[in-house]
Amino acid sequence: MRLEALYADCARPVWRYVRPRTGSREAAEDVLMEVFVIACRRLDVIPTGAELPWLLGCARRVLANQRRGERRAHALGERLRESARFAEVEPEEGDVIVAALEQVSDRDREVLLLSVWDELSPSELGVVLGCSRAAAAVRLHRARRRFAAAYARAQGGQVPDRRTEVAR
Repeated sequence: MRLEALYADCARPVWRYVRPRTGSREAAEDVLMEVFVIACRRLDVIPTGAELPWLLGCARRVLANQRRGERRAHALGERLRESARFAEVEPEEGDVIVAALEQVSDRDREVLLLSVWDELSPSELGVVLGCSRAAAAVRLHRARRRFAAAYARAQGGQVPDRRTEVAR
């Protein structure tokens, strides 16, 4: 299969390109895998004889997308800090909220921000997330639970016991 041969021939050079440009081994592995997932999807357009340059260009774009995502996440954190929504709380409290938001997964953060920041109902969340209203409600519930635990950790407190959360 062409993809297997491509991986065997080019994975090491792509790794050598990616590794110094990422912050960790895990991040480099993620980029490498993403490059080969893209290669798998676009196998028919990879030029024969110029596979490595094509893959390196792909890796460059994946890294650029990651950097843009990191900048957007940082900018979002800054906007949250400066937001009028946090003007009602003490500055330290806003910092705790931002720290807790940074601890939850991107997926949970997205659901929470769509719900709170954009004031979307579970039905509207379902449309945005491409799932049913019930699935969106479950995702929101779980994200809130994980955020509460992250918030408690950010405050230096104990993580609430799950049985206590369910009883509420």
